[in-house]
Amino acid sequence: MGKFKTYNSMKEKQTVICCNRCFSPNKKRNGIDVKSHGVVQRWRCLDCDKGYDDDTGVYKEIEKGKIKQDASLDHIKKIPNVLLLDIETLPMEVFVWGLYKQRISPDKVIKDWCMLSYAAKWLFHQEMTYDILTSEEALKRDDSRICNSLWKLMEEADVVIAHNGIRFDIRAINARFILNGLKKPSPYQVIDTLIQSRKTFMFSSHKLNYLGQILIRKEKLDTDFDLWRDCVQGKQEALDYMLKYNIEDVNLLEEVYVQIRGWITSHPNMIIYAEATESCCPVCTSKDIEEKGEYVTTVNAYTSLRCNNCGAIMRKRKSNIPKEQKQNLYISNAR
Repeated sequence: MGKFKTYNSMKEKQTVICCNRCFSPNKKRNGIDVKSHGVVQRWRCLDCDKGYDDDTGVYKEIEKGKIKQDASLDHIKKIPNVLLLDIETLPMEVFVWGLYKQRISPDKVIKDWCMLSYAAKWLFHQEMTYDILTSEEALKRDDSRICNSLWKLMEEADVVIAHNGIRFDIRAINARFILNGLKKPSPYQVIDTLIQSRKTFMFSSHKLNYLGQILIRKEKLDTDFDLWRDCVQGKQEALDYMLKYNIEDVNLLEEVYVQIRGWITSHPNMIIYAEATESCCPVCTSKDIEEKGEYVTTVNAYTSLRCNNCGAIMRKRKSNIPKEQKQNLYISNAR
């Protein structure tokens, strides 16, 4: 059975999954299954109503941009490049004279931190892209090779999704890029699931591991300090486990994002990236939307809508208040 190829503009073709009964690419998403080898997407064929998933479906190679994965996406010209991303870093080695209240100056640094590994995948695609330092590179703290491969992915991304991405992952990636002589990637928007969780929900914890437990009953792999120490020493067994840990974080991130995306009020408008030709959901580009009351501001009122696919709430741009009524509308002072 084939696998999804990496989806980016440098490839003229992509592999999409089709129905295993009638071989039609026309389908709609029908949930997610968690199997022993990872997460698989479930599908429902729109032509013969057959149910299948990423493991049981058949794969066809098609020219990118000519045929969409889903008949329900005929209203969009292209599929936005949404990249789920997570990185791991090696810790610093420094000289210290105590364990408490230490302020370490730059001249006390023996070895600076560097990127150890990354894992990334395009949203709803099966293939995972990843890389990690070799034993020799870990000892030398040379992350130039994996920075180059990560840069190529981020150059293609329209949107990057990461947990604690704005405060940590993106800034750390930028630091390693410029230190390795790489240019700034093309513009992309960031969805930080940690920030969105803190902003919207009062969960007991907003760590990715906890969100996975309460939302989808799945946890991260276990790690301890010995693992990081062995990675610093370039031990291959530790490096292999760290890469597996990194990959599982991205799989968990995708499932958590899918669960909360309908609640993200500042979600990037995917209609723009998809170049939609019809009205659709700005979060998932589905046309399965319905009117749900009004969205009222201090000076206007709009028709409110709900997406039946992701649950997001949106509004129409056209006002429901006639122009004559607006002329007689007063608002309270701001202060």
